[in-house]
Amino acid sequence: MTGFWEQARNFFWNIIHRPTLVDLIDILIIAVLIYQLVLLTRQTRAIQVLKGLAIIIVASYVSELVGLTALNWLLRSILNNGVIVLMILFQPELKRALEQIGRSTRLDRSNLRDESEKTVDEITQCLLRLSRRRVGALIVFEQRTGLKDVTETGTPIDSVISCPLLENVFEPNTPLHDGAVIIRGDRVAAAACVLPLSESSAISRDLGTRHRAALGVSETTDATVFIVSEETGIISMARAGKLTRHLDADGIRRILRGLYHEEHSKLWHWLHKPRAPRKGGAGHDE
Repeated sequence: MTGFWEQARNFFWNIIHRPTLVDLIDILIIAVLIYQLVLLTRQTRAIQVLKGLAIIIVASYVSELVGLTALNWLLRSILNNGVIVLMILFQPELKRALEQIGRSTRLDRSNLRDESEKTVDEITQCLLRLSRRRVGALIVFEQRTGLKDVTETGTPIDSVISCPLLENVFEPNTPLHDGAVIIRGDRVAAAACVLPLSESSAISRDLGTRHRAALGVSETTDATVFIVSEETGIISMARAGKLTRHLDADGIRRILRGLYHEEHSKLWHWLHKPRAPRKGGAGHDE
């Protein structure tokens, strides 16, 4: 037992005092690889095998420290031969993981634009459908200013943006229809969120609570908000405390493309053309 504590003390002493910069970089790379491996295998049967493998590795190290020679030999034999067995058993998962790694290392500008254009189409289609049916809606697009305090007032969703999903959220007499939807990037973050009302006296009395809420959040953050009036079906946008009304399909698309295409273009230029300055996007007020 004395030998075990001596080895344990030496182990922790080496961890604290001996690592160099190269060792720290090596540890960081291994940590990132393990993290990515967990992300690739989560919600699959492979994650259970990885957990079992981790337990065997820990048990093998502990058995070596304690001096359990036979158990250590058995566990190391399993590890030495288990890698080949795992590669055979999980060949489909490994193939998908390698393909995903290959796709993630290649940034395709056309793919980025296709994804953002699909998001623009889904949101535009939803707003037009709600407008035709005169179903009230309030959609907030988070920008640089975080809206965590607002999302916490609603129901978390964390879903891909789609027209049927947004329509269903704002459908009258459903649990989530009353309140705002918060969109963060290409995800629906939360629904039924409560927004602060604008206290401006310059707002027309014809505008209801939805418009006041949209102006309220746009006055205190850099969010862009779309509103569909329940009474008239008119689609409006609130940004920087200003309201733009009577938006048609083209106007909605221009604003949304300014939100999504601009961000993707900035990412592309930063990675590939850092020298070229980018002109302003199409997301200005009409």
